[in-house]
Amino acid sequence: MNYGSMGNMNYGNMGGQPILILPEGAIRKTGREALKNNIEAAKAIAESVRTTMGPRGMDKMLVDSLGDVTITNDGATILDEMELEHPAAKMMVEVAKTQEKEVGDGTTTAVVLAGELLKKASELVDQNIHPSIITAGYRMAKAKALKILNDIGYDVNINDGNVLEKIAMTAMTGKGSEAAKDSLASLVVQAVKTVATKEDGKLVIDKDDIKIQKVKGASIDDTELIKGIVIDKEVVHSGMPKRVSSAKILLIDSALEIKEIEGDAKIQISTPEQMQAFIDQQSKQLKEMVEKIEKVGANVVFCQKGIDDLAQHYLAKKGIVAVRRVKASDMEKLAKATGATIVTNLDDLSGKDLGTAGIVEEKKLAGEAMVFVRDCANPKSVTLLVRGGTDHVVDEVERAIEDAILGVISALELGKIVAGGGAVEMELSKKLKEYAETVGGREQLAINAFSEAIEVVPKTLAESTGLDPIDAIVELRSKHEKGEKNVGIDVINRKITDMYKLNVIEPLKIKTQAIKSSAEAAEMILRIDDVIAASKSSAPQPPQGGGMPGY
Repeated sequence: MNYGSMGNMNYGNMGGQPILILPEGAIRKTGREALKNNIEAAKAIAESVRTTMGPRGMDKMLVDSLGDVTITNDGATILDEMELEHPAAKMMVEVAKTQEKEVGDGTTTAVVLAGELLKKASELVDQNIHPSIITAGYRMAKAKALKILNDIGYDVNINDGNVLEKIAMTAMTGKGSEAAKDSLASLVVQAVKTVATKEDGKLVIDKDDIKIQKVKGASIDDTELIKGIVIDKEVVHSGMPKRVSSAKILLIDSALEIKEIEGDAKIQISTPEQMQAFIDQQSKQLKEMVEKIEKVGANVVFCQKGIDDLAQHYLAKKGIVAVRRVKASDMEKLAKATGATIVTNLDDLSGKDLGTAGIVEEKKLAGEAMVFVRDCANPKSVTLLVRGGTDHVVDEVERAIEDAILGVISALELGKIVAGGGAVEMELSKKLKEYAETVGGREQLAINAFSEAIEVVPKTLAESTGLDPIDAIVELRSKHEKGEKNVGIDVINRKITDMYKLNVIEPLKIKTQAIKSSAEAAEMILRIDDVIAASKSSAPQPPQGGGMPGY
């Protein structure tokens, strides 16, 4: 990364002495040069992920410094794995991360849109339009775009299972799991419906309540929804039963062990009898702990901390299944799934603290023992057990399912959906052009640039399917002018058609978030007219020539 070597900032002479502001070796670029450099870096990032967009998007193979390979077409994953130096490039990665965190899908769209907005801005700068006028126009266009999107969206609610499945399918199209997307979409919608709750009349869905457990082996079709939790642990003692029906589950976040003596206190034992009495006392305490557990009727125990060997023996003798060192996050999920209360002190234990499950069993999958807590009565936390032939397949299916889950949640959050395939972008572009004509001044040029930039989505989809992008855009414009607002690019069949009728549906939130984050990133980069990189005495000097490594 090189912003042009400036050496020292010299603000005049005092008696022949230059005034030095920055240290020797600091790097600086100013004005239009700084702006162009940042725009080029951002455009390079957008270009690197552009080909992954849509169902016919290409995959990227990413090899890290250790030689580990990731194959994906997920924009956020690609940018996260890339080692970037340029600060403007890193800002583009933030766009993808925000999109991923908020809605799960549309990361490539957001990054490509930000790159296109900057490309159009660069053309306006070349026409001597000041960046502050461009950012003002972009802000107006963004506000208007969000209003237009809300007006053209269709309503959806949690009872529209069929529509929600179509949203999940759209999110998974083009990912590695596409062959099984019908069955996976159904599982995703079931999972979301199961964990959804109402608070003050408002629907609340927490993505963390849907646990994704990856196990390689079998095929993608063997992926299943478990109405309960899968714990990646095994039963602690071989003498315990491997399967319990009508389970009464106890969750403990303290150890089933004798507490160690704290501080400098010592126990002095001088005879074998005293030693035996000490051991007997410890054994008695552990036995009492187990008896308390048995007394309340628990037959399955999940412990967040350790379980003493002797306590394991007593539990096994009473036929109680125990699992130890369960993660705190899994304990919370178990509590939500089974209705149990996490207990800290066994002295306060009562039957009300227990949760229930139809079956608790230990099973081996791909040679790995796991404990399944199934058939919970009213689980507010569930598990999607993801299967696939290899680690790469399982990882890609997991990414696709996460996108689908977040897509369904996003659709329900705003309660609105839009047609995919570039249809909504073309309609937005048309309406923004109409809006630009009502705005006076140079901002009108920026709003027009914004509307043209949005067309990058259908243009890229057309390219990925082998259609001529210019012909496709011309035909789309023509149909949208006639009022056919849902017409987009059917990438699979390589034609232009009504995407809503084709069941290509996306949550409105994907589009609103992409517009927000891409426009804000573009505005921020456009406002930078001076880049100063402090020198580091121990670091090697940046190579001359500017740009970003690898571009």
